[in-house]
Amino acid sequence: MTGLRSRQDVLAHAHELMRRENYVEAIAYLREACIEQSDGKCQILLARCRRLAYVAQPPRALPASGDTWPPEVEDMFAAAEGIPEITADRLDPLTLAAGIHHHGALLVRGLLDEARATRLVSGIDRVMQACEAWHRGDYRTEDAAWYSPMPLDDDRGIVIGRGFGESAGGVWAADSPCMLQELIDMFEAIGVSKTIADYFGERPMLSVGKSTLRRVPASQGIADWHQDGAFMGSDIRSVNVWLSLSHCGEDASGLEFLPRRVPVVLPTGTHGARLDWTVGPGMVEQAAAGVAVASPVFAPGDALLFDQFFLHRTGVPPGICKPRYAIESWFFAPSAYPARQVPLWL
Repeated sequence: MTGLRSRQDVLAHAHELMRRENYVEAIAYLREACIEQSDGKCQILLARCRRLAYVAQPPRALPASGDTWPPEVEDMFAAAEGIPEITADRLDPLTLAAGIHHHGALLVRGLLDEARATRLVSGIDRVMQACEAWHRGDYRTEDAAWYSPMPLDDDRGIVIGRGFGESAGGVWAADSPCMLQELIDMFEAIGVSKTIADYFGERPMLSVGKSTLRRVPASQGIADWHQDGAFMGSDIRSVNVWLSLSHCGEDASGLEFLPRRVPVVLPTGTHGARLDWTVGPGMVEQAAAGVAVASPVFAPGDALLFDQFFLHRTGVPPGICKPRYAIESWFFAPSAYPARQVPLWL
């Protein structure tokens, strides 16, 4: 794709594919165009296509009848204390299933190399700058690929979450077309997308409102315990890839969690909870049943993989003095998708 005329032809052809609702074909076409030459307009259009592909054919909200998922898997981490840890080369559908369904999560050390993590940190800084410029009113044309709020029909009530997240140092990945493209390409290249697809038994999709680029300030206060299933329901198939991009848990906030499987969505708004959607400390103590809360130190490129039942909160260490960089990427199975979420085609 060379020169203005060529770019115009690419965009015109993509728009024609979209007009005919050939969104999957348009996604493949625009991905090739973006690989050939990074172009903001192509990246923005590609992000839109990923959403429209599921607008044209919405995923089913409940599992198919007779579905026996999740499959029974051997606990290959039976000797592990707390959340099992593996290196990136051991991540596959069996280790993922064993970690989540027997222990609540799986910690993957070195899922990314530090150089790639550093590059993503730089990208998040650029996204935050563009987001701030958008809200100040001095937004420039070159900012659009970094921050361009995805148009949404708010029939599922998620748009309010955009402002809430941005006020706490987070921007939806879907609102940054170039970062969304980089993430999707990265997860495909390192095998994460295929691992999750094999774990689900079907091609996964990514969530608009739950996949977030984070730069959490050092002023972060004590957070509340929660399970994401309280917002999304329990009858779904999900995997969150919580990816650390900086050293977390010592001089920057990290994650604090219950290192065991909780197979149900716990009551919220009770047992000393501050909010109606959070799990109170008394309920956390009951669920722990004597198991100590964990708060590991994460290096850049480490990842924690878990589902909607995982009981956790932001961990605030005593020595916090730096921002925490991380990315949350929530994957869902189309046949068991949360009804109030907006999906993206991968």
